[in-house]
Amino acid sequence: MTQVKNVIKDNYNMMLLNDFLREKIKESGFHKVEISKTPTGTKITLHVTRPGIVIGRKGVGIKELTEKIATDFELKNPQISVEEIPCAELSPSVMCSRMAAHIERGTAFRRATMWTIKQIMDAGAMGVQITISGKLRGDRSAFEKHTHGILPRAGNYAKNIVSEDVIHTKTPMGLIGINIKIAMKENVIPEFELKTQPKSKVETDDKKSEGESTIKTEKEEIVKTETEQIKIEEEKMKTPERWKNFYSEYCNYRS
Repeated sequence: MTQVKNVIKDNYNMMLLNDFLREKIKESGFHKVEISKTPTGTKITLHVTRPGIVIGRKGVGIKELTEKIATDFELKNPQISVEEIPCAELSPSVMCSRMAAHIERGTAFRRATMWTIKQIMDAGAMGVQITISGKLRGDRSAFEKHTHGILPRAGNYAKNIVSEDVIHTKTPMGLIGINIKIAMKENVIPEFELKTQPKSKVETDDKKSEGESTIKTEKEEIVKTETEQIKIEEEKMKTPERWKNFYSEYCNYRS
C-alpha cells in the first residue's frame, strides 16, 4: 500500500510542477519537463522553444528557478538542464498556450481554432484535432471539435504517434477548456506509407515561391518572447488573404 501511495504522491507532485513551470516560464514556450532521480540528486530537463529566457543573463534565471523548485517541491539537489525543441508548432502544450492567449486577448474562438490548425498543418503535422469547450457563445456550455488530416484514434499506433495536451483559460464569459491532439509524421512506422495525390508542376512552382517569401518574412521577424509571437500572429489574423485558401480547403475536407 505504501508503494501505491508513493506513486500517487509522485504523480501529483509532477502535475503541480508541470502547472508551475507552464505559468513560470510561459514566455520561453514551455513544452514538457522530464524528471529522473539519480544517486547524487534529481535531474530535471526542461524542453522549451527559447532556452535563453529560462537561463537568463549569466545564469541568474536558472539559479532562481532551481532554488524555487528545491524549496516548494522538496526535490533533493535538483539539477536543471534546458533543451530547445526543433519546432514549436508541433508541440501541443505550446500551441494550447498560444491559442489560450489569443482567446484571452479577445480573438473569436473559431478564428483562433482555424489559425492554430493552419499553423500546425503548415509545420508538417500528419493530422490535428482541436476540441474547445465551455461558455463559448452564451450562458450555456457547449463544445466544438475540429479535425484536419489523418489522426489515429485508438490502439498502440495512436499512442506512439499522437501527442496531446489540455489547458484552461478564463474569459469574461467563463472558463474555457482547450484540448489539442497532434499526429507526427516522423513517428509513423516504416511499414506504412501515406498516400498523397500527385501535384502538378504549376502548383509546386507556386508553393516554392510562396515558401521562399514566407522564409524571408520569418527571417525578418525575430521574436524574443511568446507575447511578441502572439502579437505578430494577431496582426496576421487580420489579413484574411493569408489563410482564406486554407479555410476553403478545410471546408471542402469537412464536406
